[in-house]
Amino acid sequence: MGRRIDYHQDPSAPAANSVRPSAAAFIEQDGKILLICRSDNGNWSMPGGAHDPGESLSHTAVRETQEETGVDIHLTGIVGIFTDPTHVIHYTSNDEVRQEFTVVYRGERIGGQPTPSSESTRVEWVPTREIEDLTMDASQRKRIEWALTETTPYIDPEAR
Repeated sequence: MGRRIDYHQDPSAPAANSVRPSAAAFIEQDGKILLICRSDNGNWSMPGGAHDPGESLSHTAVRETQEETGVDIHLTGIVGIFTDPTHVIHYTSNDEVRQEFTVVYRGERIGGQPTPSSESTRVEWVPTREIEDLTMDASQRKRIEWALTETTPYIDPEAR
């Protein structure tokens, strides 16, 4: 398995050579957030992943959450649309450098138990007060902070 390297506002980042829609899920329960520790870089994040042909983007969020965490969810809204061109992700297995394009949904747990997968070494309900202590990419922190503090969906600022 290759590695995933996130670059955010880094002038030494490689240039993006692809854009692929992805979806993530923000699941809060009893003051805790469902998070995974990624197996490809050791960072903590919300569950999510790339959109596959033949499925809706909302289905992507539900599927990826179940695959990465073992938790079944129902979507209830949208946290926001994150398409920052200064955030790129380098996948070393195939040298893809993907520009961020993620829709983050709000959801609620409807079943299942937190279970690690090939994409997650740990799956935990993390108390919100402990999130700042976790190793996490800056864009992931931004998404979680927005989900915790804002009620309107995030929309990237227009380019100037």
